[in-house]
Amino acid sequence: MARKAIIARNERRAKLVEKYATKRAELKAAGDMLGLQKLPRNSSEVRLRRRCLMTGRGRGVYRKFGLCRNMFRQLALEGKIPGVRKSSW
Repeated sequence: MARKAIIARNERRAKLVEKYATKRAELKAAGDMLGLQKLPRNSSEVRLRRRCLMTGRGRGVYRKFGLCRNMFRQLALEGKIPGVRKSSW
């Protein structure tokens, strides 16, 4: 489980990205790099981190499911993810 402060930081960044998205797009289209530099750093979409929905883990997260590899494996073995089952041949 990731620390709650780390998860909260990422959520604050997500709000900033959403808030400044239109202004950022306008400045990029105009080619105004100085204007972009004056915006908050955390308003850039690049600074967001994809995190596991259950544990908050920041690495090994599958986009399609929004889960880290550990939780994905555990839930798949329990049969809680529809359409996913362990392969065998």
